[in-house]
Amino acid sequence: MDKKKLLIVSVSVLIVAIIGITCLLIREKQVNRDLVEEFELDKEDMENEYARFAQQYDELKMTVSNDSLAQQLEREQLKTQRLLEELRTVKSTNAAEIRRLKKELATVREVMRSYLVQIDSLNRLTSQQKQVIAEVTQKYHRASQQINTLSEEKETLNKKVTLAAQLDATNINVEPRNKRGRKTSRVKSITKLAISFTITKNITAENGERILYVRITKPDNSVLTKNAANTFPYENRTLAYSIKKYIDYNGEEQNIEVFWDVEEYLYAGDYRVDIFEGGNLIGSQAFTLD
Repeated sequence: MDKKKLLIVSVSVLIVAIIGITCLLIREKQVNRDLVEEFELDKEDMENEYARFAQQYDELKMTVSNDSLAQQLEREQLKTQRLLEELRTVKSTNAAEIRRLKKELATVREVMRSYLVQIDSLNRLTSQQKQVIAEVTQKYHRASQQINTLSEEKETLNKKVTLAAQLDATNINVEPRNKRGRKTSRVKSITKLAISFTITKNITAENGERILYVRITKPDNSVLTKNAANTFPYENRTLAYSIKKYIDYNGEEQNIEVFWDVEEYLYAGDYRVDIFEGGNLIGSQAFTLD
């Protein structure tokens, strides 16, 4: 009878675990789908801009009689069309390539503006050509207004993308230990603080070496640090850190543990651990020493 009950409990636990894992996978899949949709929206807007500039170059070529200038416009039109084709072949998830083509688009915009000014200043243009240029310029201004509106929307999207690519530290735990390495609740016996946390999985974050900065703040808001030169940049200022940790991030979940050797006087009260990476605060946890 006891074995039967044990089997029922084991199967129940397994079912609950399977359901939990399935829910997490579904949620992660939905987040990834939302990010891809945002990338696709940004890519579509850029394609429209490139196509509009390519058309404007075609219109400008018909307004000039200077062969040299016409050839320059032809080259810029071909370059714009080439960039448009590159953008169309780029996958929406290729954030690095999309950022490069976005910079190229800004250059195309500046070049177009310079040609408009140059063409408008040519004295040999006929009144009909001037009228065409005026129409093209008007279209450009209208397009610029639309682009400004799109730029604001893209800035919002970029912030979402940046936030999505940020690392996140969870399950932060601080364990005070005595000189034997055992957990202790007596502040006078503490010789080491063991700090453990989890860097969550994030497929949108770049892989490679990352630097984690851990700040341990005492009840009086001063920071535990071994050297006054131990600082890092954060929001246009520098902050002192307690522990510096290098990790090799590969997009998967990682469990991290760091240690602070207590060499200063600690007193009872509320302490705090803050974890930073890449100029961002990625996790915080308060703890109390009795």
